[in-house]
Amino acid sequence: MMPGLVVFRRRWSVGSDDLVVPGAFLLTIHFICFVIVSVSLVIFEYNTRILSVKLLFYHLIGYLLILFFSICVEIGICVISMRGSILDAEARTSINIWIYLKSLVILFDIAWLIVGSVWLGHYYSTSPIDDPKKVYIAIIICNWVLVVITLITIWCTFDAAGRSWVKMKKYQRSMRETESRFNYKRSNSMNRNWRQRKVMRAYQDSWDHRCRLLFCCMGSSERNRNSFTDIARLLSDFFRELDVVPSDVVAGLVLLRKFQRLEREAIVRQRKNGTYEFLSGVPITERTQFLALNDAKNYDFFQTVIHYMYFAQGAYGWPMYVIINRTKMWHLLPELKCFGCFCGSGDDAEVIQDNCCLCNYAALKKTLQMGDIDIVYATYHVDVGETPFFVAVDYTHRAIVISIRGTLSMKDILTDLNAEGEVLPLQPPRDDWLGHKGMVQAAIYIKNKLQEDNIIEKALQRNPDRQTHSFDLVLVGHSLGAGTAAILAILLKPDYPTLQCFSYSPPGGLLSMPAVEYSKSFITSVVLGKDVVPRIGLNQMEALRADLINAIQRSVDPKWKTISCSVICCGCGPEPTSVVNMSGQDTHINQYQEERGTARSTSAHPTDSSIALTLHQPLYPPGRIIHIVRHHPKAEEQKYDSGWRNVLKNREPVYQAIWADSTDFDEVLISPVMLQDHMPDKVLAALKKVVSCRDRTVKACTSRRRNDNTTVTTTTTTTTTQNTDTSSH
Repeated sequence: MMPGLVVFRRRWSVGSDDLVVPGAFLLTIHFICFVIVSVSLVIFEYNTRILSVKLLFYHLIGYLLILFFSICVEIGICVISMRGSILDAEARTSINIWIYLKSLVILFDIAWLIVGSVWLGHYYSTSPIDDPKKVYIAIIICNWVLVVITLITIWCTFDAAGRSWVKMKKYQRSMRETESRFNYKRSNSMNRNWRQRKVMRAYQDSWDHRCRLLFCCMGSSERNRNSFTDIARLLSDFFRELDVVPSDVVAGLVLLRKFQRLEREAIVRQRKNGTYEFLSGVPITERTQFLALNDAKNYDFFQTVIHYMYFAQGAYGWPMYVIINRTKMWHLLPELKCFGCFCGSGDDAEVIQDNCCLCNYAALKKTLQMGDIDIVYATYHVDVGETPFFVAVDYTHRAIVISIRGTLSMKDILTDLNAEGEVLPLQPPRDDWLGHKGMVQAAIYIKNKLQEDNIIEKALQRNPDRQTHSFDLVLVGHSLGAGTAAILAILLKPDYPTLQCFSYSPPGGLLSMPAVEYSKSFITSVVLGKDVVPRIGLNQMEALRADLINAIQRSVDPKWKTISCSVICCGCGPEPTSVVNMSGQDTHINQYQEERGTARSTSAHPTDSSIALTLHQPLYPPGRIIHIVRHHPKAEEQKYDSGWRNVLKNREPVYQAIWADSTDFDEVLISPVMLQDHMPDKVLAALKKVVSCRDRTVKACTSRRRNDNTTVTTTTTTTTTQNTDTSSH
């Protein structure tokens, strides 16, 4: 078990080895205050015959004693908290006593500060000693600030489910002890099972309370309450057997990132499966299929992928437009409408639930100025399982485009978190075709909306003179919108056989494999670099949970040392011991891979086989997947010809597109860019850079061939002239 701190009969969201930094901080401040108070008592004269001065003098002495005890306790907390590794909680068992002592000192500190504040209110203006009372008020203010910071820290580490968690663990231990006895009584077992279910229900209710508190601004509709219940059950099942605190996760991610790097280096060194390098964490072998953009058909298709990314980005409205165009926000002003008025604009689009100035619609029109596009319908209504979308006629590519917005609100987050598998509503039904529950609900909502308002037919009849009735249907989306668009495409495919879908940065836990195989003929997904979202579903998160436990189990250093080695200012420090021991040792790396595989495949907790961990059916990203990868060439690298080296004068990364399989995204790659690579503007920029690198390379190679031809021509001319001269002689 990973050591969550249990004091005052409840668990806290902090470990016993997390108190080094706060303890050192308080120790430093209290030591400074101790020195200042000591100096004040020595160098200043206090006439104790005056009541106010006498009270001040004795109060400073009392506070000096409180500071002394605070320093002693904080030294003890720091020393004990630094002992042992993450899992070696036995070395820190006495930390509870020191925490109780510190709590007692804090109570005395608060009481003494109250007395000091009363003295300031009564005697500060009349007391005849100026310098001591100025020092005194500074000390009082400083320590009140410290008390407030301490209370805020305690509030932040408060675990609402802490007491239920302690009770649940208590009953689990009791169950194991009872079952281990020979004279096992069934009635007693039934009673304990009932009590354990009651405790686990209380633990699930505490997660439900957390969700309601986090999303308190959303109201308490029946839909929201059902979503809270589903998510609370999911989270309680995922976390209930893991005694993890946030700092444990951070330390585990630090170690896991370094282990992943060592593993990739070993795979390249051993040439496993023919792997000769990794690009964006993806193994590159002779079987890797790069998207050949020198082929005209592939190039045109890739330009289409870029084209529809603008639609996916435009669905986010004004927030994304402002983020991308910080210096050009004023460009929106001419497009804004006062209270939704379209007077004189010639714009007959139906816009639902935008703000009073139609800021989202204005940003959408500015984003789609790259082609001949006519917006038919746009709704910005959002609820749990109900996602904003718009419908437009794209005359440039002769298509009716349905673009679905990604995550932008708290209600969208609830839709994302409702991640269990649900059977797709198909006719005839197929029980093995599962989809992300929240996105299935969003796809059903959009399909019903399209049918009830006859939106697609209106778009097809938008402009008969330009033959819009013959246009194909295209669905696009990013993130949450990508997943919803993919599921909606499957639902609409029987009615629109020529339908196509472009899914940008889709979630990893979206479709079961039979549905994925079916979708490959009409859905194209795009993933950038080490984007974390296409790599996270319930099954992938369970694998990450196993990897984190495995990494933490291998750690032999204190947590503070493990985390500090990854901080920028401390990045030059020594590597964790577990990483050093594994470096360059293929045997250790192979052992790590075996242990990781075993941890992923088992359904039991690694430190307690009686505890069952949740295991969900794997879900995958949809369709064929284009993976945009980066290569950072080194100065001495010779694999590129002179054309490439001319492109890479500034050592910019090379962006290339490869075809990936859905199963390639079954592992979360820990990286500083894992979140950045998910942003829609980054995806669009990367798609453009793939084409830019290709165009610049072609240009550089063409220029080189031209120079080579010129050199050959010159050489030939010179040779001919020399031969002519020789003949004349």
